[in-house]
Amino acid sequence: MPFIAIVGGGALGGALAHKLAARGNVSEVRLIDAEGAVAKGKALDILQSAPIEGFSTRVTAGNSLAAAAGAEAIVLADSPGQGEHQGDAGLALLRELVRLDTAAPIVCAGALHRELIARAVSELHIPAARILGSAPLALESAVRALAGLMLDLSGVEVSLRILGVPPAGAVVAWEEGAAFGQPLTAQLRPHEIAALSARIPSLWPPSAYALSSAAALIVEAIVAGGSRRRYSCFVAFRRTAAAMPVQLGAEGVRAVLQPALTRQEQTALDNVLGKDE
Repeated sequence: MPFIAIVGGGALGGALAHKLAARGNVSEVRLIDAEGAVAKGKALDILQSAPIEGFSTRVTAGNSLAAAAGAEAIVLADSPGQGEHQGDAGLALLRELVRLDTAAPIVCAGALHRELIARAVSELHIPAARILGSAPLALESAVRALAGLMLDLSGVEVSLRILGVPPAGAVVAWEEGAAFGQPLTAQLRPHEIAALSARIPSLWPPSAYALSSAAALIVEAIVAGGSRRRYSCFVAFRRTAAAMPVQLGAEGVRAVLQPALTRQEQTALDNVLGKDE
């Protein structure tokens, strides 16, 4: 039976396993970590909460990357006490995953995974459509919440998109943002927008709970065979990796979409990506 493999039993991996299990949109979640006892312990804790929270998703554990073979999607998370998989160690882990007999999309859930995505495509030749990062969606949610507070309304009703290279190189598409059916630029004054933009660096990196919520949405869209909704994700773009709106499919990234930007926003995005190349 297909399942979701989460590589890394740290705070992010554990939170994501719980989130996916509790939402009940996948049949099985498999938490994989070299520290097998940690993964088994967290899987057991999640299962013990199932009768209270009312879900029946299978939650299992493994201590070898081979346990990810056959997954519908593989999520790269973090290790207990070591943080997110990144750098040469993260690249080595991805190299092992590529050797598995699977073409499953790889979702990098961490805030520090942007450079790893770029290296995976350029050095390991992983197809750009197969690997993506979900952290920009978590940052987007934080900015939506703050915009909602500034409007004295719910952030749930706020829609906006964050592009580029957060934190310092994040570009907000304010012109296409909206809240309650009205453009954000008609409801927020220029100095309020500037104040929100200035706060973005302090919102990065998002917490494990926000990152896990973002990753869960991306995984569920992939497992469902795709979504008509656009998601902001880290993807290989212009010889680097950046946050861009994407359309998802069962294969991962079905299309990288061009956002509606003002001339100023487009110039800011081009400058950020040019500096990062």
